[in-house]
Amino acid sequence: MSSSEDVGKCDARCAVAPDFSFVMAFQPVVDLNARRIYAYEALVRGSDGAGAASILAQVTPSNRYAFDQACRVKAIETAARLKLDRRLNINFMPNAVYHPEACLRLTLSAAKEHDFPADLITFEFTEDEQVIDRAHLKSIIETYRQHGFRTALDDFGAGYAGLSLLADFQPDVIKIDRCLVTEIDTSTPRQAIVAGLVKTAGILNISIVAEGVERMEEIKTLEEMGINLFQGYYFAKPTIEYLTLDHDIPWAMVN
Repeated sequence: MSSSEDVGKCDARCAVAPDFSFVMAFQPVVDLNARRIYAYEALVRGSDGAGAASILAQVTPSNRYAFDQACRVKAIETAARLKLDRRLNINFMPNAVYHPEACLRLTLSAAKEHDFPADLITFEFTEDEQVIDRAHLKSIIETYRQHGFRTALDDFGAGYAGLSLLADFQPDVIKIDRCLVTEIDTSTPRQAIVAGLVKTAGILNISIVAEGVERMEEIKTLEEMGINLFQGYYFAKPTIEYLTLDHDIPWAMVN
């Protein structure tokens, strides 16, 4: 298929706009070493405050691409309006991307329109979505990097492929799922698995974020293992159209 045909296909898919509205909530990723918020992940929510599940349940094969594109634009527009000056993490659906270059046009246009630095955007793809075409995913990651975007593998350890996926693709960031983080302070198997991930990530020059942290003991254990980037309710819950600030984080509680 030619590049022009790919663009036309993407435009046609985008025309099938989702017939439901949504807003964005933001949850910070904190850097314990710097005592500073490192990034904010944009998370979809219903216009009435409903959780992500109620929105994602309305996504169908026919509106998946348009929804994916709309989420990117909404995240950038809202982040710019809130004057976000850290990294912005945006989730995307690899199986909804028809042509990497063509599918980035709207993202780049939104960043330019709202004067949001494109080099502050990290695209997260999750293990929860089975990657049907790994060569296609590799093309997506390479294209995004060429445009200055970073990539992150979300929910690592909870979905499809695991280490096999990491062997094929090396994102800039790995976000360890809470299934490996919960009660890691008392779980030798979890400690062994995460220690291996930390070592592997170091060799591959990949940053690690521990997701879903809810207890100080978990944070202490992970910090001792060499992890300093965290995301979870212990620090802050997602807030709709609001950015948690550095001084809102309970830094003193993890001294």
